[in-house]
Amino acid sequence: MMSKLVLVLNCGSSSLKFAVIDALNGDEKLSGLAECFNLVDARIKWKLDGVKGEAELGAGAAHREALSYIVDKILPTELTEQLVAVGHRCVHAGEKYTKSMLINDDVIAGIEECASLAPLHNPAGLIGIRSAQAAFPALPQVAVFDTAFHQTMPKVAYSYAIPQKLYREHGIRRYGMHGTSHLFVSAEAADRLGKAKEDTNVITCHLGNGGSVTAVKGGKSVDTSMGLTPLEGIVMGTRSGDIDPAIIFHLVDNLGYTLDEVNSMLNKQSGLLGLSEVTNDCRGIEEGYQDGHEGATLALEVFCYRLAKYVASYTVPLKRVDAIIFTGGIGENSMLIREKVLEHLAIFGYEVDADKNAAARFGNEGVITKDGSPVAMVIPTNEEYVIASDSLALI
Repeated sequence: MMSKLVLVLNCGSSSLKFAVIDALNGDEKLSGLAECFNLVDARIKWKLDGVKGEAELGAGAAHREALSYIVDKILPTELTEQLVAVGHRCVHAGEKYTKSMLINDDVIAGIEECASLAPLHNPAGLIGIRSAQAAFPALPQVAVFDTAFHQTMPKVAYSYAIPQKLYREHGIRRYGMHGTSHLFVSAEAADRLGKAKEDTNVITCHLGNGGSVTAVKGGKSVDTSMGLTPLEGIVMGTRSGDIDPAIIFHLVDNLGYTLDEVNSMLNKQSGLLGLSEVTNDCRGIEEGYQDGHEGATLALEVFCYRLAKYVASYTVPLKRVDAIIFTGGIGENSMLIREKVLEHLAIFGYEVDADKNAAARFGNEGVITKDGSPVAMVIPTNEEYVIASDSLALI
C-alpha cells in the first residue's frame, strides 16, 4: 500500500512548526517547533513516536538551519523514505488562488506578489518552500492558503467603503486569514451536531496570539474579521485589531511618529501587550487578572468584549446559528475567556455549564453550555491535517 505521509511546514516570521502526518487518518508521526530565530537562543523541540527531544540551533539560526536540522538530525531514514509530499501553510494569496496549489514557479511568483499583504508571513513561507525544495527535490510541494477558504465571501462582506478603483486596480478588500482552521472546525462542528455540512451555520472563533472570527454558512465562509492584512479584527496578542484609522494620522501629524513606528506599534506593541503593559501571553494576562492587576484586567475585559461584539454581529449573515465554536490555543484552553464571552452574549440565551467548560481544555473537546441553552463548543483545530489532506489530494 502506498504511503500517505506528508511533511507539513508552517513558517512564521520567527518560528517553524513542522509535522509528519498520515493524510488519510490524521495520525501524527512527528511534530515539533523551532523558534527564537535570529536570536542567540534559537532552538528546536520535537516529539517523534511519543519520544520528546530538544536542541540548540545556534546563535542567529533561522528557517534554513532549522529545516536542515529536521532533515539531518530528526527525521529517521525510514520516515523520510515514506514521504509523498511537503505541504506548506501560506498565509496570503489575495484573489489569485481560491484553493490549494501544487507549487511551481508561477505559484511562487504569486506568493511573492502578495508578500506586502502579509509581510511577516509570506516571505517566511517562501524561505520554507525554497529550503524544502532543496532538501526534497524529488517530492511535490503544495501550498495551502489561509485566504482560500474565505474566497466564498460575497462582495457585500469583502468590500471596503473606499473608492472602488482601489479594489479594481490594486485588490484592496477583505481577505481573511486562518482559513484552514475555520474550515476544519466548522466541518467538525457539523459532524458533532449530526447535521450535513451544507445545512450547518456556525460562528468559529480561532483564538491564539493572532485571532479571527468567521461566519460559516453551509460550509462556506460568508464573513470574517481579518481584512486586507492580519491586523484588522479582534484584539490579538500584539496586534490592535480594529481602530479608528484617523489615529494613524494623529500619531504622524501631531505626535511625531513615523509610519514605520506606527506600523510596528499596531502590529507588535498593541493588543493584549499594549493594554496590559505586561505581556501578550494570555496565560500571563489571566494570572494578572486573578491577582487584580489593573492592566491585565483591562486587557482581558477588552479582549472578551470585542470578541463578543464580533460574534453577535455574525448572526446577521447567518440568520440562524447552530453553534459558536472556540478553537486555537486560547479558545481551546481558556475557560475564563469562553465564560466571559458567552456572558456578553446572554441576550441570545447562552448559559455556560461550569463543569463542562472546565472539562473542555488541554486537548479535550465538547459542548460547554447548559442543556436547553444555545450551543457553544470547543473543538481543537488541526490545520496540519488539512494541509496534509490537501497535499495528498493534489498529488
